Amino acid sequence: MTLADLVARYRVAANDLVAPHFCTDEEVTTFLNEAQNEAAIRGRMLRTTAEAEPAVCEIDVTAGASLYSLHPALYELSYQAWRASGETVRTPLALVTREWLDRNVLYWRDMPQDAPRYIAKDGHSLQLVPAPAKAGEILLEGYRTPLERMTDDTDEPAIPALHHIHLVQWALYRAFSKPDADLFDPSRAAMAEAEFTRYFGARPDSDLRSDTRCDEIQHNVAW
Repeated sequence: MTLADLVARYRVAANDLVAPHFCTDEEVTTFLNEAQNEAAIRGRMLRTTAEAEPAVCEIDVTAGASLYSLHPALYELSYQAWRASGETVRTPLALVTREWLDRNVLYWRDMPQDAPRYIAKDGHSLQLVPAPAKAGEILLEGYRTPLERMTDDTDEPAIPALHHIHLVQWALYRAFSKPDADLFDPSRAAMAEAEFTRYFGARPDSDLRSDTRCDEIQHNVAW
């Protein structure tokens, strides 16, 4: 479905057909762009790799430099590897936290430069451990949000077409949540949000996001 199709669907569902509209086309477009971001995150719908999207999943590495930034659209990692310049084979990296390194890799901050073995993620920051002795690249796989906003009538959501129609529920939720005497309807807003969540799933909280995904055995600790 195109952006124009989705706006039209919204107007029918919201009974907002007659100009001047309660929500402008620009507002509805904003809601629909929010919706595709939410859907991509909740449903992990946009998986990407270094081979498919090198601009998103490849990071050039300088010898001796350990700190790098993730592409802003890449919110969760499922695989990460290191490949030195001139080599054809990649070496998987263990995704860990700095806390894990503090507990398990003594003096990791002062390790001599070598081929990286770990990668610590903190928000959109990545740190190679140890710092690389050679130039190379970080190769990633994971899940991303849409790379571009929908703006033109002919634009389509980045998520698979099967799911497009359900984005309207988020637009309804946002519209009926507006502090507008003619539009505000908390009951209809709650129903639309519940339907969106039923279809795409709940939004993961900070404990379930990629910030805490690491290659670490989960177990109970005896005190």
